[in-house]
Amino acid sequence: MEFDNEESESSEQVVNPWAVSAKNGGKIDYDKLIDKFGCQRIEESLINRVQRLTSRQPHVFLRRGVFFAHRDFNMILDSYERGEKFYLYTGRGPSSESLHLGHLIPFMFTKYLQDAFKVPLVIQITDDEKSIWKNLKPEESIRLGRENVKDIIACGFDVTRTFIFSDFATVGGKFYENMVEVSKCVTLNKIMATFGFTGEDPVAKISFPAVQAVPSFSSSFPHLFPVEENIPCLIPCAIDQDPYFRMTRDVAPRLGYRKPALIESSFFPALRASSGKMSASDANSAIYMNDSAKDIKKKISGAVSGGRDNMDDHKKYGANLEEDIPFKYLSFFLEDDAELEHIRKEYGEGRMPTGAVKMRLTQVLTEIVENHRRARAAVTEQMVDAFMTARLLPSMFE
Repeated sequence: MEFDNEESESSEQVVNPWAVSAKNGGKIDYDKLIDKFGCQRIEESLINRVQRLTSRQPHVFLRRGVFFAHRDFNMILDSYERGEKFYLYTGRGPSSESLHLGHLIPFMFTKYLQDAFKVPLVIQITDDEKSIWKNLKPEESIRLGRENVKDIIACGFDVTRTFIFSDFATVGGKFYENMVEVSKCVTLNKIMATFGFTGEDPVAKISFPAVQAVPSFSSSFPHLFPVEENIPCLIPCAIDQDPYFRMTRDVAPRLGYRKPALIESSFFPALRASSGKMSASDANSAIYMNDSAKDIKKKISGAVSGGRDNMDDHKKYGANLEEDIPFKYLSFFLEDDAELEHIRKEYGEGRMPTGAVKMRLTQVLTEIVENHRRARAAVTEQMVDAFMTARLLPSMFE
């Protein structure tokens, strides 16, 4: 399968691992994205099946459509129902000292999947990628990676089921063998078409996709999985990472491996824009996990609102919920479905003012960030080493 270079097209939107934008600053059309990428929308029946198989309420991100698309997630559930094994794989490219809320979403959801299905997890820290794309010195990228690992551990992952690894520290052995095999199957034309690379890009960029591909294959981790078992993999990620795994799924059968399955999220919006996603390059667009309560309140007060210009119009027309960033944030992080529906109705019909919505969001996010900050403060360098040491995981499937 060949993939269009989205950068070179006059398309309405650009979505790839390095750029997310819609035409004229509009909204991302996720239906068009599903059609273009060739993935599937997550239907209610699939969510109900997850609940039945795990005997727990689906995560708020699943039941509210934050994770909205998939590739072969139904086949992972088929395997699980037959009593077969699978493992989880997700990752983080370290580019800042602290994660922001948008970065946290895949880890919060992955934690739920690990607990619900009782399966092992590998987390890739792509310190090499950020060294290439951000022109960081390797030692700085490695340092940022360890700082980000502290935020990841603070999400509550089980050390007996979780292996976190740095690319700079890990590439070699069977992992590198698989990288070479993937690279041999992907032509230069295909890698350029898939990722939008040009003749002016360094070779390091062109070679990187194989690094992100091979954690999808259980044989890349011989200290965890018997090479011959070929255990299937489920990847929770944002949909902008899809190009990596379209390539991986195309190559996998040629190498005798199973295609990885994906469960993909929409983008967490920036505070001061109704489109795009939260960015680590703009501190005012994001709530960071090291922000103070004062910072959070100030940032939310400046968020794009769907409330009307004056109270008379607000009461008459109600809030534009499609444009209102505080309400969108509540739809991600307010656990209580009944309370969210109450806010949707009262705010949408103009009986609740914008200030009340922003105040409730401030309460919700301050609690999340403060709880995370306390958990992160308890993470020691020794704990980071424990998660990042290649070892057997004693409770992988228990």
